[in-house]
Amino acid sequence: MGIDVLVSDDLHLSRFSLAALLEQHEGIRVVGSVDSNFDALEFAEQHRPDVVIISFEGEENDAIAISEKIAHLGCRSILLTTTVARPVVRQAFAAGIGGVVERSMPPRQFFEAIRRVHQGERVFDMEFTVAALSNSDCPLSRREFSVLEHASRGDTVVEIAARMHLSQGTVRNYLSSMVAKLGARNRIDALRIARDARWI
Repeated sequence: MGIDVLVSDDLHLSRFSLAALLEQHEGIRVVGSVDSNFDALEFAEQHRPDVVIISFEGEENDAIAISEKIAHLGCRSILLTTTVARPVVRQAFAAGIGGVVERSMPPRQFFEAIRRVHQGERVFDMEFTVAALSNSDCPLSRREFSVLEHASRGDTVVEIAARMHLSQGTVRNYLSSMVAKLGARNRIDALRIARDARWI
């Protein structure tokens, strides 16, 4: 039995492309596409799709509230985004939203996220989650913080680059930026500062 999915995106081309991508998967059926979160809620109330995907860029104040209402209907919801503030991730998790995933993830992983959310799991992008759990006074960007978290586990530059799908030069740049922002002497000192501040 397939997964009935509703797509909500206020950008026509983005909405059309996302729906077309989902329809390529034999286990997913796009039952509707709307251009506003309020329309998504109305559709969910009337048709009860299995999963509602809401495109979200971290600025729509109603996205979390509407996703929570959708969850109360017995539907699962996923926020699809390119960037999101730490408090929003915390709010999404507390609201019972099924997941927050990055728009750049490969299609296969996206299909898998939908399947897992449909089965009752919660799927939150690791970098978003790491950033959300960090203290609000941390001066590092989401990417820098993610690099720091990998480094704290002993990963080398090569390993971090592979895990984050970045070049080794980019990882080194992030590490240098971290050291500068934290006023540290070197990478090891930056890790010490982060641990003392309970950021990692």
